[in-house]
Amino acid sequence: MTAALLALTVGAALAEQRNDFDLTGALVPPEHIVSGGPPRDGIPAIDRPRLVTAGHAGFLKPADRVLGLALDGETRAYPIAILNWHEIVNDTVAGRPVVITYCPLCGTGMAFDATVAGRARRFGVSGLLYNSDVLLYDRESESLWSQILGRAVSGPLKGESLAPIPLAHTTWGDWRRRHPDTAVLSTNTGYARDYGRAPYAGYADSPVVYFPTGAVDRRYHPKELVLGVAIGGVSKAYPFSELERAEGTVTDTLAGRTLTVVFDAGNQTARALDGDREIPSVIAFWFAWHAFHPEGAVFTAP
Repeated sequence: MTAALLALTVGAALAEQRNDFDLTGALVPPEHIVSGGPPRDGIPAIDRPRLVTAGHAGFLKPADRVLGLALDGETRAYPIAILNWHEIVNDTVAGRPVVITYCPLCGTGMAFDATVAGRARRFGVSGLLYNSDVLLYDRESESLWSQILGRAVSGPLKGESLAPIPLAHTTWGDWRRRHPDTAVLSTNTGYARDYGRAPYAGYADSPVVYFPTGAVDRRYHPKELVLGVAIGGVSKAYPFSELERAEGTVTDTLAGRTLTVVFDAGNQTARALDGDREIPSVIAFWFAWHAFHPEGAVFTAP
């Protein structure tokens, strides 16, 4: 085989491995973008979400985990049992296009305004990972987006950011108590999936991380839950074990702003408030947050 043919063969294999996305000039090292296994759209996003009322969501038990969105008077619950199989929901809430994202490998649920550069975008699952975290892609430009960074790392929209929307990561019982009129994403997704089976059973308790990350810190169990907050380039993690020792409520200063972090041990959830206003944050596994914020501060209880 000639050197030229070998180069073409290797290049074709690499393109296939990267699911045919152009990584030229990527903002993160291209060699750190890896295949998660499925091809592009092998994990299908939900583009036409069907909703049911809370009273018709009998498939949910009080302890089941959901991502809860409250936006301009409308509330939605997106069950993790469904998101484990789809990772992305393209939705419209209160007339605004939004994208709900969940990465089972990092435990991260994040919501974003789906309008970028004056245009509503529809997102899919690329099948690629960066720091073990899902890379989304928008179908209009085929740019790749890091979920945790909320930023396009390659493609025509490289460098653009997604505007985050506060999202609760809590139990169904807690969300329904707070929002009894909430709508709920239905299991009638149009796809044949066993939503009663957890495809990542045991993963959250295991110290094993399936894919490589750029930075590792063993101060906490890799899957310790933390509330991650990033403001103006300054970040801080609030490990749940530390919040529990602090008895639930912490007043802190980050990037010159006074924050109140409220922890609910019973429902294993936390949120960050600036006065009465909730600010975007993310509940994540410790290993994932640290991989993206290796220089970030970490709260420890007195």
